[in-house]
Parts: sequence; structure tokens; C-alpha cells
Amino acid sequence: MMNKRKQIVVLAGMIAPVLFVLVFTIEGWRRPGYIPVEMPISALSLGPRGWIQITNFVVFGLLLLLFSRKMFIEFSKENLKRSGPILLIIIALLYLLSGPFVMDHQESLHGTIHNILGMFVFLLMPISIFVFLRQFNKKPDWQILQRWTLVLGIICAAAVVLFMFPVVLLFTMSSKIPGWVEIILGWNGLFQRFAVLPFMVWLFIFSFGFYNLQREQAER
Repeated sequence: MMNKRKQIVVLAGMIAPVLFVLVFTIEGWRRPGYIPVEMPISALSLGPRGWIQITNFVVFGLLLLLFSRKMFIEFSKENLKRSGPILLIIIALLYLLSGPFVMDHQESLHGTIHNILGMFVFLLMPISIFVFLRQFNKKPDWQILQRWTLVLGIICAAAVVLFMFPVVLLFTMSSKIPGWVEIILGWNGLFQRFAVLPFMVWLFIFSFGFYNLQREQAER
């Protein structure tokens, strides 16, 4: 049997994505005037109820950091490259910092920092999935995760492009924004969720697979 401490650490990887998605989804439904299709998840950090999403960012970051550290140790034991766990640790820290550095609609320092953190989060999420894909190929026990990892990595990467492309155009265009860019920006919240959800699903599947593997090894 797995000891309780190790079990809790591994379970953190499953709890983190489920809790994060549930909180921002439910809060998005309950928040007056909030339109999930149009507005980013970070907009939930604004206003009197903003502490809920701020806490959500921090808790997710802490749970993912706990799980990522465990993966770093396990990959070291298996003589595998630790680039995947290191990327997860970086993503965890970026989410953690995204809580206190709240977004805003002005050019404030904390809003700028939040935007920079978010940019790196969305770039690193699909990259981390594909980095793990290469490592799963090297361990027979983990090859069962390959198909899900490949599919979710492709979906996540495509969604990140859809989400970030119009945003980049918005900040780089000096002239009037074309109508088609404005239309895409109107679906910004939806595209962002299409980018976040595949990563969260992959994280849950990876954590669940690793949990089952550890449990089987402990029972042998």
C-alpha cells in the first residue's frame, strides 16, 4: 500500500485541475454581468468577489507545485529527463503568482505582470504536454498515456494559437483593428477555455495514471 503522505501528494495532481475548473466555471455562472464566452478567466479576480478567483489561482498553483515536485523526484529515480517536471513546476509558480498580481483594464504594474505571467502559462502548457509525451515512450508502464497525451497536446496547442493570435494582433496593431479581429476577440473567453481545459484534462489523466501505477507497484 502507498503511504498516506505519498498518496496525498499524488492526489494533488488530480484535485488541482478539477477544483480549478469547477471554481472558475461556477463563479462565472454566478457573477452578475460576467460573460464566459467573451471574458477571460482572470476577469473573475476583479470586484468584491475577486478573492474567490485569486484564491483559486493560488490553491491550484500550490497543489500543482506539490505534484510537480513529486514528479521531479520520481523522474530522477527512473533516470528520465526532468525537463517535464521542471516545466510543470514553472507553470505552477506562474499560476500561483497570477493570483496576487491581478489583471486590470489599465496599464498598471500588477496588470502588466499578470499579462506576462499569463502569456508564459499559455505557451508552456502545450509544450509541457509534448515534453512528457517523449518521456512516456521510454517507460513501458507509461506508454498507455501516450495516445491521450498526443491528442490533448494537439488540441491545447491549436487552442493556444486561436486564443493568442488575435490578442497579439491587438497589441501590435497601431491602426484601426480589422472587423474580423474584433469578432474573434468577442469569443476570447471561449478560446481561452479551449486552451486551458485540454491541459487540465491531461493533468488529471496523467496524475490518475501515475496514482494507479504507484498503487500497483506498492501491492506487488
